[in-house]
Amino acid sequence: MCKGLVSLPACCLERAKELKARLGILLQKPIWTLSCCKIGKNKKFQLYLSMFLTIFRPTLEECLKWKESFEKLLSSRYGLCAFTAFLVSEFSEENIAFYFACEDYRRTKCPTKLLTKAQKIYTEFISSEAPREVNIDHETRDITKANLQDPSPSCFDQAQHRIYMLMAKDCYPRFLHSPVYRDLLCQAKPSTKPTNLPHLVKKV
Repeated sequence: MCKGLVSLPACCLERAKELKARLGILLQKPIWTLSCCKIGKNKKFQLYLSMFLTIFRPTLEECLKWKESFEKLLSSRYGLCAFTAFLVSEFSEENIAFYFACEDYRRTKCPTKLLTKAQKIYTEFISSEAPREVNIDHETRDITKANLQDPSPSCFDQAQHRIYMLMAKDCYPRFLHSPVYRDLLCQAKPSTKPTNLPHLVKKV
């Protein structure tokens, strides 16, 4: 057990185990389901994240790549976990949950499952009474609702694009300046690749 964890209350340890289990799932699955993103909100989240990082530690090289683009962050499973942790701490993890729910939906081949998933995504994220309502404009909401009359793999495309741009322009820059990302850089494993240092030529 990590140093200092013995003194924590039992409820904290149980919550840490839950976080480890849920984020650990993301490292094993290439596509998220709605249930994968329901991590929960807690004021001790930074503590749980720190415990998680003692078990799953990306390399420094990988962490630095996340600064290159939002796309590179999302393409990394560790980066995805870290970004999700950041969104949870800001009470806005519904954005990443919706985005990957749409990704999963688009890959669905069975027409029956397509209809079921479309209704679930709409109820969960788009409806005005949705428990995890995402921030989209009224026009996009209306278009998405109309698309559900005849669900196709592209019926959430406009709404998904809106949320992607929201995360890329707003959440992503704040993530790069957040304690979550700074902690990751500090705790990251050293790169296994040899560093190419310039040769020192002794002058005669």
